[in-house]
Amino acid sequence: MTTPSIPTTYGAPEPHRHGDVQGRKAGVVIASTRAAAGIYDDETGPVITDWLTEHGFEVFPAMVVPDGEPVGAAIRALLTQRPAVVITSGGTGLSPDDRTPDVTLPLLDREIPGIMEAIRRAGAAKTPLAALSRGYAGAAGSTFIINLPGSPKGVMDGLSVLDPVIGHLCDQLEGGHGH
Repeated sequence: MTTPSIPTTYGAPEPHRHGDVQGRKAGVVIASTRAAAGIYDDETGPVITDWLTEHGFEVFPAMVVPDGEPVGAAIRALLTQRPAVVITSGGTGLSPDDRTPDVTLPLLDREIPGIMEAIRRAGAAKTPLAALSRGYAGAAGSTFIINLPGSPKGVMDGLSVLDPVIGHLCDQLEGGHGH
């Protein structure tokens, strides 16, 4: 005969959990002239989409666009859908056509520099080339936008930094005041 357990928090509300993103929407923009032209397959979009899905986001289909202004146009199009998060990958380096940060910055109301500092620090532990990434992280209204590098490893480094903060970040941008 087993003894039924008695809930110790009977009637108490469940504690608020930072990180609950269920029902929030997210968009992915891949900046790659060659992938947009079909010369090779995009490798970072599926990584980002899987990560977002695993975290409970409803993800719009990834947009693969040429480097430069098409990235800005894709981000602006996504913003009309009011997503909680937009993640870009690619176009953050120093090549003349690496313009993702340049077309992202004018869309941001506020920068969140600590996120990019943490991502560069995490990447630098693996490769000195992480210091060359020019990406931004910030808010456009209540949408969090971040520019990640174009390599799968760089994307995974960036997502690992976002992992423990993405839910709280979204809560804060939506007006939550929990700490």
